[in-house]
Amino acid sequence: MSTPHETVPDRTHYRICPLCEACCGLEIRTSGGRVASIRGAEHDVFSRGYLCPKAVALKDLHEDPDRLRTPLVKRGDRHVPVGWDDAFDEIERGLQRVQRAHGRDAVALSFGNPSAHKIGLLLYTTRLAKALGSKNVYSASTLDQMPKQLSCGLMFGHWLSIPVPDITRCDHLLILGANPMASNGSLWTVPDFRGKAKALRARGGKLVVIDPRRTETAQVADAWHAIRPGTDALLLASMAQVLFAEALVRLGRLAPHVNGLEAVREAVAPFTPERVAARCGLAADTIRTLARELAAAPRACVYGRLGTCTQRHGSVSSWLVDVLNVLTGHLDEPGGAMFPLAPAFAANTRGKPGIGAGVHTGRHASRVSGAPEVMGELPITLLAEEIETEGPGQVRALVSVASNPVLSAPGGPRLARALAGLDFMVSLDIYLNETTRHAHVILPGRSPLEDTHWDVAFPQFSDRNHARFSEAVFAPAAGDVPEWLSMSRLAAIVRGRPWRDGETLDDELCAAEVQRAAGPQADVVMKAVSHLRGPERLLDLALRSGPYGDAFGLKPDGLNLAKVRAADGGIDLGELKARMPGALRTESGRIELAPAMLVADLARAEALLAEPAADLQIVGRRDVRSNNSWMHNLPTLAKGPERCTLLVHPRDAERLGLRAGGRARIGRGERAVVAPVELSDDMSPGVVCLPHGWGHDRDGARLGVAAERPGASLNDVLDENLRDPLSGNAVLSGVAVTVEPVS
Repeated sequence: MSTPHETVPDRTHYRICPLCEACCGLEIRTSGGRVASIRGAEHDVFSRGYLCPKAVALKDLHEDPDRLRTPLVKRGDRHVPVGWDDAFDEIERGLQRVQRAHGRDAVALSFGNPSAHKIGLLLYTTRLAKALGSKNVYSASTLDQMPKQLSCGLMFGHWLSIPVPDITRCDHLLILGANPMASNGSLWTVPDFRGKAKALRARGGKLVVIDPRRTETAQVADAWHAIRPGTDALLLASMAQVLFAEALVRLGRLAPHVNGLEAVREAVAPFTPERVAARCGLAADTIRTLARELAAAPRACVYGRLGTCTQRHGSVSSWLVDVLNVLTGHLDEPGGAMFPLAPAFAANTRGKPGIGAGVHTGRHASRVSGAPEVMGELPITLLAEEIETEGPGQVRALVSVASNPVLSAPGGPRLARALAGLDFMVSLDIYLNETTRHAHVILPGRSPLEDTHWDVAFPQFSDRNHARFSEAVFAPAAGDVPEWLSMSRLAAIVRGRPWRDGETLDDELCAAEVQRAAGPQADVVMKAVSHLRGPERLLDLALRSGPYGDAFGLKPDGLNLAKVRAADGGIDLGELKARMPGALRTESGRIELAPAMLVADLARAEALLAEPAADLQIVGRRDVRSNNSWMHNLPTLAKGPERCTLLVHPRDAERLGLRAGGRARIGRGERAVVAPVELSDDMSPGVVCLPHGWGHDRDGARLGVAAERPGASLNDVLDENLRDPLSGNAVLSGVAVTVEPVS
């Protein structure tokens, strides 16, 4: 805990914001041991002083009286505070009892989006999953991004080889189902999208948005086209058909490195603009113009995100985005879709360049529904049935890490009932929330301001290469256990060892990893990092062996943790550069333009053409002041107008009997929620919109600010059985609903 306020001098700290994918650099001034101000760090080499409203809420998060600061154990219907040793003793008894009685698969693991923003969670969740050895691993990836990871894995050889728009040199940016004005990118780390989009247009470029709603991004675009939800695959296939039919395909320098061109030509041939126009809601001439302009632009990119993933054909839509980038010669070219070169932890920088093992799915399947494993995970929407259904392999215990699927996944009420019946549950979380209220033990995480910070994932998606590290602003409380050590102790427990072996296990695993990578030089390498522990040791190893690294002294000008640590504001590693074919990790060593499972599923998407559009469909939305369920308890972000409203086009409101400010019942079968109505000309007729991550009215949660305006959970209406069959991703968009007024 910080020293008494009167003895703490005023200081200014450099910090990387962990609250969204933009990862902005911050300048935090502290006075008397408290946060006095938070501003954008002008000297940050990546964000250059930009910040969004979420960053200022770091003060609220750090000081939140609801944030857990000591472990909790459930006694009867109440969670009571206990010491760390008592909490781990309880976990050791509970988890090992379930494993001994029912086997390793009886313990499931679930981890959520906040894990990606903490180095101690992201690196050690992987270790925990390996130690657990259970087939029942779930994450938020099957709620928002698994289709993109699957399609890019099949095309380029690794789940995280995802090309991003090189926006600072782009002349023509086509965006589908994404709203970077609100998100500052998703699987694309792009702080100050507004400024970069403005610069694109100022230099004569064009920004085009395709979305059922005229989003904040569409409002600053040159053109907005309202598509019918769930038909992106039809539109994208039709654009590809135009490129082939009009001889506009130009592979450029990548031509020798592409497999499957003719298979794609044959697969998209049935999707002529005239055939798909009515179902998509875009005129045939508009589809042709979109394809022609993309092909004609010297530096162009197609970018699709959440809306293209969270639908029945999410994998095919995600695949076709990059098919268009390849066909127009804009993949791996300046101003196009490019692959960042991260300084650490990126698999496509390790091993032999240009070839690898590729990705594989279906190594096992879920016990009840038979859904295939993808990236080592099963669809999180199947967790409830795996808990409820008796028999060998039934899930009887759960470890949840920064995960709130009761709100974030379809079928939340069913999952809540299932969690209540578990033999044992442990959560690592900063809140007693809608999911963790079911846990027998909750281990608190640290405030972000009490942790050192390095973004593991996001440099792999950044629009400029960089290396940035920030120190903790405040010292943690005496006796506090860092998250990485909690995870190591959990890993020891599920391996059948005492929890006190957690730090020893971390040393053993690190030494084994170094031995595999360095061979006879392992002792030298381990000695070089012997002064570090936990995630900082792993980071130094990754930096020094990475593409810019010092190779443990062989390249004196290269990076190591000490050098990055000393660089206030980070180290600029330059603009994105062409990486093909070296970035490939496919078995063939080539871009696989026509993966068999995706080509086959495109034929399934063709069935949409004979399927009439639903009378009313629902989509989600993102607000710049909200990032899923975990930011609704922060006063700075919660103030202002109510954000959990149902957006309805005025024509739909008139025919449905809705009025502005009134309340509407949104239903699907027997499921329904109620939300305030907000009329909006930005909605397409026949489409309504409700944001994601609300519903803070569950008994047992301890979220005082969020409970004042709980909002309605869209996922209480959505069907947990609707999934993209290839990736297992939940269908959150384009779902048919009924809407009626509530008096």
